[in-house]
Amino acid sequence: MQQLQLLKQLYALRAFGVEYVDEPRSVERGNPMQKSDLPSTLSALREYVNACHLCALSKTRTHVVFGEGAEDADIMFIGEGPGEMEDNTGRPFVGRAGQLLTKIIENVLEMPREAVYIANVVKCRPPANRVPTPEEANLCKPYLLRQIELVDPRILVALGSTSYKYLTGDMQTPISRVRGELVDFGGRKLIPTYHPSYLLRNPSAKKAVWQDMLKVKAML
Repeated sequence: MQQLQLLKQLYALRAFGVEYVDEPRSVERGNPMQKSDLPSTLSALREYVNACHLCALSKTRTHVVFGEGAEDADIMFIGEGPGEMEDNTGRPFVGRAGQLLTKIIENVLEMPREAVYIANVVKCRPPANRVPTPEEANLCKPYLLRQIELVDPRILVALGSTSYKYLTGDMQTPISRVRGELVDFGGRKLIPTYHPSYLLRNPSAKKAVWQDMLKVKAML
């Protein structure tokens, strides 16, 4: 497989101290859903990602946090990256922020968490829960784009500025200015909103997220 050969070449280059920072063509901003040589099923893609060592996050992870949920979900939530509890369990959004996200899904969208799909921009926990670097996000982004392609959701919900920025390539606009807006993403609708961890620190923002999720619900 061409992609596997490329990965082996990248591993070899890294062993000699070469840093790879160029974003792959398959994740260029203007064509987010371009085909790739990655596996064509979610189960195979999960195994592929579990074996990934393209960036330094692989050296400190406990588990790869691939994603979970309905494999034919209409809605896909995308966060920034795993935290400590996620790294320990291998599941996305299981800490305090995850519990809040579950409540939002159940109380506003009025559906079980299992009916949506949940993933992150990066699949391994950044140390001390820091924001992923551009290199880490861009190396992991093809995996996320393939997940989107395979799940084939109608609506993407970008949780927080990091998710919005790396999905759209818009690195300048604050999340406060775009939250709740509909953004075209390869024929799908993307809605940015605040990350649940932000809501834990700023409870007054819950009303804005509630409004955003009502907009999502109306689109179903």
